Amino acid sequence: MTTTLTTAVPFRADHVGSLLRPESLVQARKDYKEGTISAEQLREVETKEIKRIVDKQIDAGLELVTDGEFRRTWWHLDFLEELNGFEGYVPESGYQFHNKETERYGVRNTGKISFNPEHSFIKDFIEFNEIVGGRAVAKQTIPSPNQLFHIGIRDENIYPDIEDYANDIIQAYKETIKAFYDAGVRYLQLDDVYIAGLSSPDRKFDENGFTREKYIDLALRVINGVLEDKPADLFVTTHLCRGNYQSSWAFSGSYELIAPTLLAKEKVDGFFLEYDDERSGDFNPLRYIPKDGPRVVLGVVTSKSGELEDKEAIKARIQEASKYVPLEQICLSPQCGFASTHHGNELTEEQQWEKLKFIVEIAEEIWGK
Repeated sequence: MTTTLTTAVPFRADHVGSLLRPESLVQARKDYKEGTISAEQLREVETKEIKRIVDKQIDAGLELVTDGEFRRTWWHLDFLEELNGFEGYVPESGYQFHNKETERYGVRNTGKISFNPEHSFIKDFIEFNEIVGGRAVAKQTIPSPNQLFHIGIRDENIYPDIEDYANDIIQAYKETIKAFYDAGVRYLQLDDVYIAGLSSPDRKFDENGFTREKYIDLALRVINGVLEDKPADLFVTTHLCRGNYQSSWAFSGSYELIAPTLLAKEKVDGFFLEYDDERSGDFNPLRYIPKDGPRVVLGVVTSKSGELEDKEAIKARIQEASKYVPLEQICLSPQCGFASTHHGNELTEEQQWEKLKFIVEIAEEIWGK
């Protein structure tokens, strides 16, 4: 398994992580919320559906599998609120997306930050890995530590100095990642909307005297600080996401503003980059990625709609990207998950599986088995 990981992470045909929640799981969550089933009964439904989608991913030809994030409501908040020093809460408004506002839920800083050894995601991975049983690589996705730098999360009474806040986040994440590693994680993905926001020209940055450039530098220091002592056989990727909520998006703009720092210097094994529409800009920023460095997973297949792309058009885009980064350094995936929140995107489960099979098929035609 280690040999496979060393040569293949991220995989030629990969995917970001989340999958559409089936109706049985949607109903079970509703029943649990209403008090008609127990937490144990909800977990039974989750486990049954995770077993099903592991088989479906393997049948699609993928060499990695995820749990679809089926035990979560949100791609990030469920994880973050279990770190010591944070809590989930209901704010006055949701996140603002292009044409809608999300369901209201958020996370806020309530005390000094530290690793939580009882974090449920660790137990969840152990059970998930047992389900996979070595038939594929079990991939774990978690929000990037940089998600905790969104405006409004840090309590400045607890952390008046943002550097102290950053240092405690780094330490908490380092210990969390070690716990995941000890639980068997060898492929870890950090999902990061915050970094994509730093690259959006529409966003202004002058908070507390911090310019955009200072925030970009801080984001790099946080990621690299977290990964400083990671084991050699733990492979880590970053997914730079512009927002994914019921097929809507939050940010526009190319990666040009962050590429000279983050794409050039992040000490990860791969970047999942969104390139499914004109909002993403061109491939020029890829020129900053070191040759023979991290793999570049091109998200040129969209998860926001069910229509299958033209195969030759996708191949042409991959060839275009290879002008900036070698073809042998490129992989293929959807631009984001299919259900970053429990609501899911606007496509059917059948279309979701067709997209994943499509990606495997194209990868095999370009790079071979």
